[in-house]
Amino acid sequence: MNEKRILIVDDDDEIRELLEFDVAQSGYFVDTAKDGMEGLHKALNNAYDLILLDVMMPKMNGFDVCKNIRKAKLAIPILMLTAKGTIDDKTEGFDCGADDYLVKPFDIQEVLLRIRVLLRRNSFEDKTSLSDEVLKAGDIQIFPETLECIIVNKRIKLTPTEFEILYCLMQHFNNPVTLAALLDEVWGYDSSEDVRMLRVHVGGLRNKIEPDTKNPKYLHTVTNVGYKLTPFANG
Repeated sequence: MNEKRILIVDDDDEIRELLEFDVAQSGYFVDTAKDGMEGLHKALNNAYDLILLDVMMPKMNGFDVCKNIRKAKLAIPILMLTAKGTIDDKTEGFDCGADDYLVKPFDIQEVLLRIRVLLRRNSFEDKTSLSDEVLKAGDIQIFPETLECIIVNKRIKLTPTEFEILYCLMQHFNNPVTLAALLDEVWGYDSSEDVRMLRVHVGGLRNKIEPDTKNPKYLHTVTNVGYKLTPFANG
């Protein structure tokens, strides 16, 4: 198995060095950047399997770094680590294309757990195993290799997290999927603290696939349960 490459972008020397040491000790190859511009340059010009990204940085903040990475069509998982911890901050991070979000101060073991989950989700082995399955239901067709879906002839690019949520719901289309089941399937654990994070990602997915988010045709909220995917717009 090839060594996974992780880029750490943080202007705080102490935090960056701590992360570099612990992530490297866990068996990953680590590269670092001290500000947003350097981080973006490295992300666009090197092959990484995951990026740990601070938000408040000189030259370019983490939100803008994330936006530019996604604009370049890179589907690499991005885990934001930041002191900005309000729900509005998290929503902005996810809207920029981040896959996960941890608030400082953080437990390094929690960081390593999130890294393992994101790498597992985005791994080549996972994608090739998915590609053997039927990935079409009703109006919706999804492509694991490119993290895209087609809905009524419209091709839509998804983040890795949005893709996993849609894929999970497609396995159970027309049936409700609980919040706990989605958290376990997509993140690899069930934590009630992350329900709001899941809702933000579902909101981002809904914005991409629904013609009218106020009257969803495909991705429905099931009160006190979770979500249900109806693959036919008239279903």
